[in-house]
Amino acid sequence: MVKSFLSQRVLLPSFMLALLLLSLAYWWLDNLPHEVFGTGLFVLLCWHVYVNRTWFKNLTRGKYDARRAVRVFLHAGLLVNMGVLLVTSVVISKSVFAWLPIPDSVYLREIHWFAAYWVIIVTGIHVGLHWERLRTSLLNLLGVKQTSPVLRAVLLAMGAAFALQGLASIQTLGVWTKLTFNYSLDFWDFTASVTPFFGHWLAVYTLSAILTHMLMAIWRRSDEPHPRSGDQRPIR
Repeated sequence: MVKSFLSQRVLLPSFMLALLLLSLAYWWLDNLPHEVFGTGLFVLLCWHVYVNRTWFKNLTRGKYDARRAVRVFLHAGLLVNMGVLLVTSVVISKSVFAWLPIPDSVYLREIHWFAAYWVIIVTGIHVGLHWERLRTSLLNLLGVKQTSPVLRAVLLAMGAAFALQGLASIQTLGVWTKLTFNYSLDFWDFTASVTPFFGHWLAVYTLSAILTHMLMAIWRRSDEPHPRSGDQRPIR
């Protein structure tokens, strides 16, 4: 059980994230490594979908409230985004799928990069939607039955630090320009530094996960019934 959790819920997604970040460093790795990492990412994605195939089977079961509808919509957005990225990857390939008789397209190349930047955001949202389950599973795995006030404060401080760094990284990388399909003359200088590039994109990824978790938590609590003043027991 422990090994299954580590491999399917921690190691596999972590490895997929690493391949995604490496794929973004196209101007550092060049084309062949970029396509190899991207192909590996999609192979692991197919395995991830297969392992979680029960989720797809349950889509038509049970009732839909607003939160469930939003969760399904966001997951559908992730699947569509990945589908666009996969199709454009094959079409514009110069190495792995270069043998296919498909003409290259500059327009599809631009869509490919546009989809790649959005994948960072939507995969972060995906993690944010499953934040509570992942956190609970990790704490149980570590033998922590109940989080202490000190541990909660530490986790909150870490989350705040990651969120602030994510906001700064959005500005540094010009993420908004990339997400809105606009052109920019600002490119990362890989000859000067490499590690900060991955750190900034990881911070952007984490920010989207944190914001999603926070918004869903606020929404969930707002729907919880609040006791009326007359229902409260007197203090003895």
